[in-house]
Amino acid sequence: MSTNTAELLSSAQTARESNPAQAEKLYKQILALKAEDNDADTVRDQETALVSLGELYRDQGNAVELEKVLLRAREMTSATAKAKTAKLILQLVNLFVTLPSAKSKHPDSSVPNLQSVLQSSIEWARSTHRIFLAQSLSLRLASAHLTSHSFRPALTLINTLLPELKRLDDKLLLAEVHLLESRVYQSLKNLPKSKAALTSARTAANAIYCPPSVQATLDVQSGILHAEEGDWKTSYSYFFEAFEGLSNLVENDRGKGAVNPGEGGVVGAGFGALTALKYMLLCKIMMNLPEDVTTLLSGKLAAKYASHREVESMKAVARAHANRNLGEFRAALRDYKEEFSLDPIIRQHLSALFDRLLEQNLLRIVEPYSVVEIAHVAKIVDQGIQQVETKLSQMILDKVLDGVLDQGRGCLLLFDQAENDEGYADAIKMIDEVGKVVESLYGKAMTIA
Repeated sequence: MSTNTAELLSSAQTARESNPAQAEKLYKQILALKAEDNDADTVRDQETALVSLGELYRDQGNAVELEKVLLRAREMTSATAKAKTAKLILQLVNLFVTLPSAKSKHPDSSVPNLQSVLQSSIEWARSTHRIFLAQSLSLRLASAHLTSHSFRPALTLINTLLPELKRLDDKLLLAEVHLLESRVYQSLKNLPKSKAALTSARTAANAIYCPPSVQATLDVQSGILHAEEGDWKTSYSYFFEAFEGLSNLVENDRGKGAVNPGEGGVVGAGFGALTALKYMLLCKIMMNLPEDVTTLLSGKLAAKYASHREVESMKAVARAHANRNLGEFRAALRDYKEEFSLDPIIRQHLSALFDRLLEQNLLRIVEPYSVVEIAHVAKIVDQGIQQVETKLSQMILDKVLDGVLDQGRGCLLLFDQAENDEGYADAIKMIDEVGKVVESLYGKAMTIA
């Protein structure tokens, strides 16, 4: 029997690329064998066929059939060792996590979503007393909640998991849960709690041998938090460490660094070498060193990623920034809209960069004038009048620009920059000191009286 299953499996693997329908039929034929007829080799072949069938449905974007494979795995593993069961179930769940939903050929309402699949798997694991598997699945569910911006359910799951993991002293899973907690708080813009959770993750990771993938993901999160604070130099150093570490690892299931949380790599992280490289390029751009982007991509490790569309998008932004050209910048955002929209970190900082470039261009344009029409300025920078007016108002309030908006005439009136007369500052300082002397004398007079 085992020879028969081995031959069928070999034929299915061969037909997988050229004839997926035939491969599917052969995989199902292997799985249809009765359990009492199985020996150890046949069981192993069936497990391989099950995962391969799941991969086939994953590549086709068929979430409905993939869920059926997961349900079949639960039935097959009911009598097997819990550790082996956990490995197989997690493999299939990871296939569901990396399902290319955008390519799904089954977009109807019957398609199961990731949260419902994970929730049912967790309930099954707990009902069969597979506690460690339930905890791993709960981490994936919390990551799925983060992906869908359901922050409250994610934090609720995390707060439930942490006491359990501390009691069991599972340092590795504890580090990953704290890492996910840091990412949730970072998404909520609560940087103090995000940094505290990251510190807890590093503490747990330092107590054990930390796999390179986990260490790299910790570095990426550290770089993201430093970027939030505008410390681009430190942020770059963390991204560089992560990139070196991740470059030596096997690429995740999608063949590139994922940007969506929960895809591939470390559970709940979704970071790959390509993502770390993109963030390195972002740091160079934000440090006003766009010319370093080309040099960076010529390096040995980065060269193999240079042709990726994600990297091309960052190169386009670097060129626009180097030329201080808002038109090029907008063209880059338009041409690579999909790449930028998928990564909230890149999107957030590029928005700030565009705002900075707009400010620099406005200052350069209005500098020669004492009075200038807002419509004229808007035409030069190729922006809407309302947008330019709003930005000029902000610059005046921030004291970047010394002037006033005349909305009746639709003009910007600029004032000559007054020279600072240090006599005023000295006079105020002298009055302050005299006031202190008078208060001192008054205090002594009251004492004598």
